[in-house]
Amino acid sequence: MQLGHTDVEANVVLRGITKSFVGVQVLKGVDLSIAHGEIHGLLGQNGSGKSTLIKVLSGTYDPDGGEVLVEGDPQGLPLVDFAAVGFSFVHQDLGLIEEMTVLDNFLLPQTARSGSYYLRWRRDRARVQEVLERHGLHVDTRASVASLEPTDRALLAIVRAVHHIQESDRRGLLVLDEPTVFLPREGVERLFALVRSVASKGTSVLFVSHDIDEVRELTSHVTVLRDGAIAGTAVTAEVSDEELVTMIVGQQLARHQGQLRAHDGRGDVVLGARSVRTSLLDGIDIEVREGEVLGVTGLNGSGFEHVPYALFGALSDAEGTVRAGGVDHDLSSFDPRAALSAGMAFVPGDRKREGAVGDLTLADNITMQAIDRHRPWMLRRDALRRDGVRLIEEYDVRPARPDAMYGSLSGGNQQKALMAKWLTTEPDVLLLHEPTQGVDVGAREQIFAALDAARERRTAVVCASSDCEQLARICDRVVVVARGRIAAELSGDAIEKDHLVEQVYNTATITEPQHQHEGTPA
Repeated sequence: MQLGHTDVEANVVLRGITKSFVGVQVLKGVDLSIAHGEIHGLLGQNGSGKSTLIKVLSGTYDPDGGEVLVEGDPQGLPLVDFAAVGFSFVHQDLGLIEEMTVLDNFLLPQTARSGSYYLRWRRDRARVQEVLERHGLHVDTRASVASLEPTDRALLAIVRAVHHIQESDRRGLLVLDEPTVFLPREGVERLFALVRSVASKGTSVLFVSHDIDEVRELTSHVTVLRDGAIAGTAVTAEVSDEELVTMIVGQQLARHQGQLRAHDGRGDVVLGARSVRTSLLDGIDIEVREGEVLGVTGLNGSGFEHVPYALFGALSDAEGTVRAGGVDHDLSSFDPRAALSAGMAFVPGDRKREGAVGDLTLADNITMQAIDRHRPWMLRRDALRRDGVRLIEEYDVRPARPDAMYGSLSGGNQQKALMAKWLTTEPDVLLLHEPTQGVDVGAREQIFAALDAARERRTAVVCASSDCEQLARICDRVVVVARGRIAAELSGDAIEKDHLVEQVYNTATITEPQHQHEGTPA
């Protein structure tokens, strides 16, 4: 499926972009065109070449071949003078320095270009404040970036990038590389409103994402990269999710519809929590049976995101009781080591900071729990390495190099490595927080398959997630948290994406729990 603009219509045209590393071709003649004022989506699995393409555009990599045209004018590669072509980039890490003020961060590109840090503070502060407010961002320019909410940080990075384009004499190109990964839904909507406003003034936007729903909501055209080549370009409104998935993975996936497997409602309760309280939770009770997948969701700030951390003993202010490993534990003194001893495992939402050690190898990270279970003098490096190689192959972690640094892996492969690390311990209870956040569609399916295998081994799973589609596909029951309390519980056919979303928003003002089970009218 190939649909695109002619070079005459297009603002930015990529022709035949190629790039190789150590003899391995990563980009294979990529062609892409984006019209003035168009928001164009770019989808692809981790390792498909998306990041390499963006790094070619941003001048980080020198391509082996190809060219870029801006308003019909050929540009030399690698690009150097971004002000001249009007290109600006917002990466997933946003490129902000948390310890500096909003004003300092906004002016960083200007000071970097000029080589001078001389500023007229009063004038520059007033000017930057006006620019921010004109784009709907109402923050104090004297505030540190660290004090901003995640959504305001993302908007600051985008407004800074847009201002950079507006200072050029081109309508330019704004490249957004996974800007929504760590944002709540309300933040995504604010970001999309800003992007639409920017595009309405003629700027082209390339929106790079793993999320098909977000691409569908925001873009007019979408291109899919697979194995370094263009798998297809389509009008977003005219292509189905199934067609996009097929382009992304190169094959028809047996996608789970609804639940992975209906739980029979029998089995022992392996995790029970009573009167759990944290700064966001107000006395919730939870029970999970062996082989059951329990979803926990709600609006950001409702408290749902605290549930797995509290149950794992990872929140110092947690109170209440958790029963695991057949023993009641007081959460005020329960900690992660005690949770591990009780047969629990936890894959946190921030995999880089909380789930692994980025400066260690893939093999070291994936076998870390084996190291923890043995006495130092009993360890054999060769045996650990063999275990690491086996797990890397079993969970299809790429690149399949045990000595690769964990921090160098793509998000989806980092997550698969974490799932392997914990599932190999065969825990009684697996706790998850946003397990597919920032993960491509192929890796999502592999994670779902791993969870299905875990439940076949009778592992109980608690999955806290804001992704209602994901919950509808994997869960036997879902509880909705509002204002720190369980406001609704759904099971069976009542677990459906749109209905879950409706419950999340409707229960925000409900204090008494609502129970909806299979066959219960919505």
